[in-house]
Amino acid sequence: MSATPEVLRVALALAAAGVPVLPLRVGKVPFGNCRTCKGNACGGRPNMKVAGPCWCSAPCHAWAAATTDPHALTSPLWAPVWREAVAVAYHPGGAGLTVVDLDNAAAVAWARETLPATRTVPTTRGEHWIYRDTMPSSNAVRPGVDVKSVMQYARWLGPGTGRMAPLPAAVRALVVKEDTTPARGEVASSLPGRTPWGRSVATGCRHTERYVRTGLERGLALVRARTESGAGSQAFGVARFLAAQHTGCPGPCGLAAIGEEIVTAAVSVGVPETYARRAVANGLETAVERAA
Repeated sequence: MSATPEVLRVALALAAAGVPVLPLRVGKVPFGNCRTCKGNACGGRPNMKVAGPCWCSAPCHAWAAATTDPHALTSPLWAPVWREAVAVAYHPGGAGLTVVDLDNAAAVAWARETLPATRTVPTTRGEHWIYRDTMPSSNAVRPGVDVKSVMQYARWLGPGTGRMAPLPAAVRALVVKEDTTPARGEVASSLPGRTPWGRSVATGCRHTERYVRTGLERGLALVRARTESGAGSQAFGVARFLAAQHTGCPGPCGLAAIGEEIVTAAVSVGVPETYARRAVANGLETAVERAA
């Protein structure tokens, strides 16, 4: 019997630890589909974005082929693939993880300034930052940054160093993209007037009402000015900045009331309410996480 390829040894060890794995060929990409699955003629695997009837036991469909089953990994169908494999990949989402792939030094510097510390793995040009929990995947969320979790694979480059942190709101916010703000006639939802910020909801705030009101009005003006694009992203930034001003207060500071006013401003220029609420909530949460 021939010796077990080193890549398969690594894959079996990861699978035993509960990490779904798959082989990568030259170019560090998955192997192509078999004849039956070519062109997704089989309909795709049931765990893909669009559920399909495929139950192929070959390593087809890229990340969706990742498995922890040692019998599948050592089966005759997988044997020739392992002999040609040059690396092992894993499915972060299947392992309950999210990988922030930082592709260059500038991206790494940004992460160190912006994201909470977590387990890191060196890559050829940058680093993988690994967090606990899953989320949608998305490439190019900012220059040199990809988010890999559900429906993507990541190359296994070792266990890394550092304590793995929970997935922060700042990473979740990266994949919430807003290319354009709908025209005013296409507003998806509208909100009634909200109770403004005041001492009735901010009994423990150390700031004066004038200070808070001035900052909030400036932030709302920034959001309302985004009539063509980016109002949701602007709402996230305004919420994060304003919440950060209150991290030293004994509280409560009425951040929920501030958040409602930001949501209302975003909706007024065409941002769907669901998106606006998510962006603002993430902004408020990110400020708290950074302070902690």
